[in-house]
Amino acid sequence: MLRTKPLKQILADAEHPDHRLSRTLTVTDLIALGVGAIIGTGIFVLIGTATVGDAVRLGAGPGITLSFLLSGLACVLAALCYAEFAAMIPVSGSAYTYSYATLGEFIAWITGWNLILEYGVASVAVAIGWSGYFNKLLQIAGIYLPDWATHAPGGPEGGVINLPAMIIVLLCTWMLVVGIKESARITTIIVVIKLVVIGFFIAVGADQVDTANWSPFMPNGFAGVGAAAAIVFFAYIGFDAVSTTAEEARNPQRDIPIGIIASLGICTLLYLAVAAILTGMIPWQKIDVNAPIADALGQLGFKWGAAIVSVGAVAGITSVLVVLLMGQVRIFFAMSRDGLLGNWLAGVHPKFRTPHKATWITGIAVALLAGVVQLGEAADMTNIGTLFAFLIVSVGVIVLRHAKPDEYRPFRTPFMPWLPILAALACLGLMSFLPLVTWIRFIVWSAIGVIVYFVYSMRRSHLNRAPGGTTPVSGSAGDG
Repeated sequence: MLRTKPLKQILADAEHPDHRLSRTLTVTDLIALGVGAIIGTGIFVLIGTATVGDAVRLGAGPGITLSFLLSGLACVLAALCYAEFAAMIPVSGSAYTYSYATLGEFIAWITGWNLILEYGVASVAVAIGWSGYFNKLLQIAGIYLPDWATHAPGGPEGGVINLPAMIIVLLCTWMLVVGIKESARITTIIVVIKLVVIGFFIAVGADQVDTANWSPFMPNGFAGVGAAAAIVFFAYIGFDAVSTTAEEARNPQRDIPIGIIASLGICTLLYLAVAAILTGMIPWQKIDVNAPIADALGQLGFKWGAAIVSVGAVAGITSVLVVLLMGQVRIFFAMSRDGLLGNWLAGVHPKFRTPHKATWITGIAVALLAGVVQLGEAADMTNIGTLFAFLIVSVGVIVLRHAKPDEYRPFRTPFMPWLPILAALACLGLMSFLPLVTWIRFIVWSAIGVIVYFVYSMRRSHLNRAPGGTTPVSGSAGDG
């Protein structure tokens, strides 16, 4: 349970012919992937729920700007820890791989298990958000799809299945199978479109701000701001998806830290501007929880502006879905390559050099869930899994500094150990604001992961098969 995987072996396994991925991503691609993953459902959809509140928690009101700032600071601290690991260990797997090198196999398994939860459920939430804006765009064009085919069951709309959400997931899955470079190129184009749309909203909305709408700034006190921070944390989680592509970056030691920090910095500034303008344009109680930015423009008479924002939201959320699905697949890929999941999942397509088996399984599972799950539940489950992974990375970077002080570190987390400690405390603080039901689901999911580890993964681990349990054996794609 406590055995760690040697750094040299982690890097060697990444170069195994049966599992080697194609290194094609530039620093521009990585920044675009980061921005593509970060700006999406969080800013186009969840900002409404976080500002107004829902049945289980208070809204932040105009204090949503402070909520974005708190979540952004927590992510910046965690990102600096991620950057050190990503530069040292430029392979797929993100926090799972970093934990395997520092805290042992069991912690790595639990981290990977919860990253599966993070990326999988996040993809579901994003697909549902995409469907909402897509339907709104169709309605602007005078096309109305039946409620039974556009909403999950259990809601007031009387839905049966969310078909648009399922279709977009399957299309993105196919694109990821075809190739990472092609996916990155399309993502870059989409990122440009949504940055233009957000710039448009800022330019138009800034002239409509009434500062009276910012008073009172925190109508529900810090409890509302903290609860909203735990919700809008979802808006930032995409930055760690950059680290999952390290094995496909041309110069990962230099470019991965740049991609993580630059994308997070750009998006934080945009979030603060959008939150301040949105709550200044209309009273916070009147913000629509389903399509807040487009609806705010519509309330002020900018019907054409609402249409433009809806187009940008559909494009922007698509890029988020692509990157989150890619991150989910890379976690599966890394865990399978280590033997903790079936080795066949680590198979790479002979032509496209992508993990096609893991990609299709992930895409089909996410599509099925997106058709039947409500948005709010998916976002909360994503956040707690992500915060747990960030917490583990923050602790792991301290452990590795003490355990292997002489290892080459192209990027070093500053202010050790205080910055990682602050990052861990910030993650715990945000987790404390999540509803009790989310904690219960998280504990149940983790308990299932513990059972799977002891029943299957521990004995199938390549470290366990190796003599003395110290040097893993690289299996073929068809093994096991």
